[in-house]
Amino acid sequence: MSKDSVILRFENVNFEYGGNKPILDEANFTVRKNAKVTIMGQNGAGKSTIFSLITGNSKPESGQVFIDHGLTVGISRQVILRTDLVLTVREFFQKMFREKIYDIDPMIDEVLEVVNLKGHAKIHDCLMNTFSGGQQARLLLASALIQDPDLLLLDEPTNNLDKTSIEHLTQFLIGYKKTVMVISHDADFLNSFTDGVLYLDIHTRKVEQYVGNYFDVVEQITAKVEKDRRKNALLEKEIQANKDKSNFFANKGGQMRLVARRMRDKAEELEENKVETRREDKTIRPFTIPVQENLNGDILTIKEFTILNLKTHKPVKRKADIVLRKNQHLLLKGPNGIGKTTLLESLSKASTPGLNIAPVVTVGYYRQDFSTLNFEDTVYESLISVMENKNEEGMRGVAAGFLINPDVIKSKIGTLSEGQKGLVSFARLVLQKPGLLILDEPTNHINFRHIPVIAEALNKYQGTMVIVSHVPEFVAKIRIDETLDLEK
Repeated sequence: MSKDSVILRFENVNFEYGGNKPILDEANFTVRKNAKVTIMGQNGAGKSTIFSLITGNSKPESGQVFIDHGLTVGISRQVILRTDLVLTVREFFQKMFREKIYDIDPMIDEVLEVVNLKGHAKIHDCLMNTFSGGQQARLLLASALIQDPDLLLLDEPTNNLDKTSIEHLTQFLIGYKKTVMVISHDADFLNSFTDGVLYLDIHTRKVEQYVGNYFDVVEQITAKVEKDRRKNALLEKEIQANKDKSNFFANKGGQMRLVARRMRDKAEELEENKVETRREDKTIRPFTIPVQENLNGDILTIKEFTILNLKTHKPVKRKADIVLRKNQHLLLKGPNGIGKTTLLESLSKASTPGLNIAPVVTVGYYRQDFSTLNFEDTVYESLISVMENKNEEGMRGVAAGFLINPDVIKSKIGTLSEGQKGLVSFARLVLQKPGLLILDEPTNHINFRHIPVIAEALNKYQGTMVIVSHVPEFVAKIRIDETLDLEK
């Protein structure tokens, strides 16, 4: 196989989810050996579907997916399957192979070193659900690397990773000698190694293929859209002029009616010459998370909490003196694995000594794994269920602001992309009107276009808020009144 040979080809691929939700319409593209390709597109455009078709987990309605004979494929998904969370690390990595590997621990250690996840002696026997979100993200990446695939598929690999881990991953991908396809909303990360882009247009369901680094391709797309719009504007002006002339001559009678008909024909011909421009990715509408009424006094107190000592891997109790009232925002800081998510879970239940939430306070909890959502519910059921006073018109209005259209609202939560689940979760918070807002990595999976809007809403939230985020640029846009660093 030569260096520039095609190893993957989509030929007129059509795909529908559940038989009634079109995702791809005659998709065509190729991927060459050793290419580093980014897949772009709005949440729900079908980026993860492309990966599913490549791995064979999904089948096209029509068309063909051609994969080079003998090509091995490894995938790092966005989240660990719920059924895999009860596995040990050793069992999880063993699942990556069809045949049992009898001495797999040294192989695990090698890939954990690559993803900057230095374990302790008993890490192979630890359950997957005992790791933090950031650690799980690195375990997912390592599970793909351990297979040493010819084609590496990475689905949002920077989610939950801190700055150091992202830099580590970036350097690894720059030096990786095989083919990589990546889905990510992190523009700087993508630009560091990308040499081609596949853009999935959610409106036409087509795939556009571009050559160049990420920022160059974004400029190409922007320039093309602007050129097409200018052409269409000129044509529209000429079309309107012909219509006006046609209307004028049609009222003159006799031979003038023939002229009018020619003008109408000319207008129709020009209409056909208009270019179908790619519509810009939409951004969610600015929104406000309403606050629970009659919210007074001390809402949340933290006197004692437990963290994990990252050197000894043993729990350690820490003292604190934090009292949050209405309109106060708390940031939790600390490295991956120290116990930020565990603390948020304890806070949400207020069942742990040293943590207390005032009675009758409504808690809105945005979990990074979306486990507060019932995946069997439709979006409609999920949204209406959190409303104290059921109001379908109001619910649909909020949903529309989060790009939840009539088709999506009928879908089951489990069929949505991770990004769409995130938008549904924010819509639920708006409808719920919480007094205490708990947010665990709320930018994960979310299209970068939406993040400034979300930051503005959280900045203006007038209830009590506790937030964890590994994205400093996002946190900088939010009013933070107090910070609890779990490492100190």
